[in-house]
Amino acid sequence: MKELKNRGGARIGAGRKKALEATKVLRVPESRIIDIKEYLKSSKNGNEIIDIRQFDPITKIEIPLAVERVQAGFPSPAQDYIDKKLDLNEFLIHNANATFIVRANSLSMLNAGIDINDALIVDRSIEAQHRDIVVACVDNEFTLKRLIIDAKGCWLKAENEGYSDIHPVDGQEFEIWGVVTNVIKKFR
Repeated sequence: MKELKNRGGARIGAGRKKALEATKVLRVPESRIIDIKEYLKSSKNGNEIIDIRQFDPITKIEIPLAVERVQAGFPSPAQDYIDKKLDLNEFLIHNANATFIVRANSLSMLNAGIDINDALIVDRSIEAQHRDIVVACVDNEFTLKRLIIDAKGCWLKAENEGYSDIHPVDGQEFEIWGVVTNVIKKFR
């Protein structure tokens, strides 16, 4: 008979991880799993900003700039003339040290043309004014809204009726983090 060797025992990092709080199994109909996952991904309760990165002014790419403006109709072949090149850094960025690129994570500004995953250029050196689209920090959560300044003070307006406006109350942490200057949107 073969002798059994001592195997197993406690190993550092092995086994099921302990949860920081109690967990509970939730049963849902299989037909609703995809809907629930999509809802959780686009939850209105989380940060409305996915990613924040500081702008890197070192890169320089010049793109040909057509002289004529483009009409929404049929273009003229005679207007196929390139006059100069455009550096997107000069066109989009005014203060590189205070400029960040953030990604939207909700549809709260859909009627302003901002979709989930759109890249927003945010300048923190600009003082926010009435009707600017801003990134604000409300109770340690980033949100993207239109700043409204009126007789009652300042508040944040959602540009989608499915989302609530934010009216700061006394004692609530509220800070305008930066002003959105441009939206970079991919069509393909």
